[in-house]
Amino acid sequence: MFFCFTAFGGSGLHDGDLLGIAKGEVGVKEWSGRNDGPRVEEYLACVGLKRGSPYCAAFVSWVFMKAGYGVPRTGWSPALFPIGRIVKEPAPGMVFGIYFKSLGRIAHCGFVQGVRGNWVVTVEANTDPSGGRNGDGVYQRMRHKRSIYRYSNWL
Repeated sequence: MFFCFTAFGGSGLHDGDLLGIAKGEVGVKEWSGRNDGPRVEEYLACVGLKRGSPYCAAFVSWVFMKAGYGVPRTGWSPALFPIGRIVKEPAPGMVFGIYFKSLGRIAHCGFVQGVRGNWVVTVEANTDPSGGRNGDGVYQRMRHKRSIYRYSNWL
């Protein structure tokens, strides 16, 4: 059983602390390829989702929680992009979202670690080396800016 303690408001930490936590999770893998395993289930539990659920947004929420932030707390990736949080340009610590036309919504998200020209260095969960949205773990990736639909700033 996992417990998720929520703090309200910021803790005085900065995006480096947030990204340090996120980068520390790179290499976490599912046990059976079915969105499972102790750490994956900890991400899911933080937002009240059951074992086997997609966990990219739960991972984002878990990282914010571990860094001492009260929000966001959601397992639904579109909820990470409310109008008041949307920004045009990526920066470290922001959340990115990828839109899937087949679903008609943002259906994958993660953290911006940095920007290199037209590329965004990311840390994201429930992905794989090919960049899929239903992967097998937590990875650091490079995504072209054109592949990213939206950025949000929760800091």
